[in-house]
Amino acid sequence: MKKLICNPLNLEYRYQIKKSSAGNAVFREGADPSVLLFKDTYLMFVSKSGGFWYSDDLYAWRFRATPELPIYDYAPDAREIGGAVVFCASRFGSNCMFYRSEDPFSKLFEPVSAPFAFFDPALFQDDDGRVYFYWGLSTTQPIWGIELDPLTLRPIGKKTALLRENENEHGWERRGENNQYEKPKTFEGKMLELMMGKKPFIEGSYMTKRGGKYYLQYAAPATDSNMYGDGVYIGDKPLGPFVYQSHNPFSLKPGGFIQGAGHSSTFQDKDGAWWHVSTMRISINDNFERRIGLFPCGFDSDGIMYCNQNFADYPFFLNAGNHENLNAVAPPFMLLSWKKEAAASSYQTGYEPENGVDENIRTWWAAAFTGDKEWYSLDLGAEYCVSAIQLNFADHKLHAPALSKKEMQKEYTGYRLIKAESQRTAFLLEGSLDGKNWITVKDSRGDKTDYAHDCIVPPAALFLRYLRVSHIALPFGGVPAISGLRVFGKGSGPLPGIVETVRVERRGDKDLRLSWKDAARANGYNIRYGTASDKLYSSWLVYGTTSLNLGTLNKGQRYYAAVDSFNENGVSAGNIIHIIDM
Repeated sequence: MKKLICNPLNLEYRYQIKKSSAGNAVFREGADPSVLLFKDTYLMFVSKSGGFWYSDDLYAWRFRATPELPIYDYAPDAREIGGAVVFCASRFGSNCMFYRSEDPFSKLFEPVSAPFAFFDPALFQDDDGRVYFYWGLSTTQPIWGIELDPLTLRPIGKKTALLRENENEHGWERRGENNQYEKPKTFEGKMLELMMGKKPFIEGSYMTKRGGKYYLQYAAPATDSNMYGDGVYIGDKPLGPFVYQSHNPFSLKPGGFIQGAGHSSTFQDKDGAWWHVSTMRISINDNFERRIGLFPCGFDSDGIMYCNQNFADYPFFLNAGNHENLNAVAPPFMLLSWKKEAAASSYQTGYEPENGVDENIRTWWAAAFTGDKEWYSLDLGAEYCVSAIQLNFADHKLHAPALSKKEMQKEYTGYRLIKAESQRTAFLLEGSLDGKNWITVKDSRGDKTDYAHDCIVPPAALFLRYLRVSHIALPFGGVPAISGLRVFGKGSGPLPGIVETVRVERRGDKDLRLSWKDAARANGYNIRYGTASDKLYSSWLVYGTTSLNLGTLNKGQRYYAAVDSFNENGVSAGNIIHIIDM
């Protein structure tokens, strides 16, 4: 049976409380994922989670606590080294510890050594058994690499500088929303600019070996930007020298419902297919309010590493070892809910019902009151065959709860991690053809779980026009808040018109403005672009506009593009054109 998933992944993301001068912020966080396949089980380590998630199939994830590991150290890395799982995480100011477990389900992680301080670590064991280590998070310092002793995990030789920021050549590395830097408005942001400047953060390294080549990936420019992505350099040896890949960044998701695809790990599943698991941003309640995304990944015949991030927050089939979707231009199901008529029992100013259908996870509907009498409804305008529903809840101005010692871990740098067992998200989702007679699509009122991004796939497709969410219970007694009631299926009407001509305006040495005429019946456009007509590996999804400022390009590179139009019935691929030689 094919399994359908939808980004962001539906995990029980941990809550944090962050102390600040402006008041305590309460937010969920999941970031910097490190995934490995160990003894036929997938393990996923995520920043500040207090443990790891594990899965047999990349579909259903369960959580296991690891109180012996440092909870508050960011950017965990876990790799199989010598038949055991070796874990490390980031810490400035004191030496970081390596931990090892021969079986994380039956044996505790035990400390091995603490050779030096580092941030954003990445381990790698080569085919000959030698172990290498990569690290770095800075606007001025490079990504470093060094060889380690496989048993003691202590350095052998001297560290080597491997790559640095190069925003003058690489347009996508420039800081800011859409690569346009703006002066920070918050006190924390101003202090960060004072300390770090305006240069991009170069961080999140990870090493992958394939076909005798070493692919050293890195993240830039900043985790709270829609441009947060991953680039890659390729070398013939684990410590280089490395050459910038022609297709870069190889992972980038700047548009759509949720943005960001940086600080990641790349792994093979049980059948040999490649996957890229990344950090996606919300960054409203806090800059570090983030989620996890999973994307099909691979290498073309020229050894170019790339991801398919076309419609990357639409549901797709998790086909083990198959990757039918690696080069797909269209998703299996289209969005039916964009800008449809939404209503609610109540709302707060600025958080109206239409925010739940605007395809923006950073805006949401928020009820004016708490309690199970609040509801949210959607009229699709006609009867549709519905194949999947993603229900996304938002954390609306939550207040820091009073926690018992049992519920609270120790404080570290202003953060407190809250155990997921003390939270619960529940709802009743119903559907109807006439708005009078309702059927239950999902009832989680009896569950004790805390899933904020539920992807609901009915056993058989449903014919619906109306949907209603009620009896909403969110953590800490927060008011009901929905950032996206997203409905997917296929309409039966005509496809949109084809975009045949694209106007290109050069704006500087790394920027273009693309514009086109509105295609008939189009809801939005997916702009695919790349370094050759058959390598349109990058994409940018937009709604309700016929232009795009494209600032992700690299100097000295030729580019091609196509603007695909889409609506509820499917995708019409645009004509591929040569847009520019940078």
